[in-house]
Amino acid sequence: MGRLDDLDLTKKLKRHEQDERLMLGGRRLAQLRLALGGRLHEGDALGPPLILVFEGWDASGKGGAINRLVGPLDARHVRVAAYSAPTPDEKRHHYLRRFWPALPGRGGMTIFDRSWYGRVLVERVEGFAHEEEWRRAYGEIAEFERQLVADGAIVVKFWLHVSPDEQLHRFKRRQEDPLKRWKITAEDWRNREKRPQYVDAVEEMLDRTDLPEAPWILVEGESKRFARVKVMESVIEQIERGCAARGFELPEPLGPEN
Repeated sequence: MGRLDDLDLTKKLKRHEQDERLMLGGRRLAQLRLALGGRLHEGDALGPPLILVFEGWDASGKGGAINRLVGPLDARHVRVAAYSAPTPDEKRHHYLRRFWPALPGRGGMTIFDRSWYGRVLVERVEGFAHEEEWRRAYGEIAEFERQLVADGAIVVKFWLHVSPDEQLHRFKRRQEDPLKRWKITAEDWRNREKRPQYVDAVEEMLDRTDLPEAPWILVEGESKRFARVKVMESVIEQIERGCAARGFELPEPLGPEN
């Protein structure tokens, strides 16, 4: 049995629980973001770069989780980099090349909506990469992330998981909503038919790239409310843990009166 089978997809939150925890988490995240960017006090040193990677099933709630995460932050202090299929020019270069420009510097923060893991997921399953290429990619990706961490970055990776039934339910709702219909494509339906192959690819990805320096956090996404809160609170925990390990001092959480 793989890691995905171990997840309890019955976890959920009531709306008032979600709203309260997102509000508290958002205040702390905004405080941490300002601290990392040297904005709390004039002359403060910059904190470590923060790299958040979001992967997951189509319609697993990545966009909603990212929106809740960046909502409390000043738009000038966070970058969201979304990726789809590489362009013809990008295919001429090493697959990691197109992600480098979005990497944050000291005190910066980038959220990767899809990432270099496409090499061992969609490119593997759909045959866009030869077997020798995607097998080699596990070591390349691990070394890439180790280099980022060695240079001071905090790297946090999320896989958002939903059941096949819930995914189908969300697909149908998107198809029926004029404002969300653009999110569902024929490719999404084709990918769904290959879910067993994708499960194998995800499980191997987790086994081969879950690094102590850059861990995978699996998110039970059947309840969007639960997933959004888990993502928010996990990011805060990883920032606090990463800064403590690097000796970067963070402020105490704000009290309710602030």
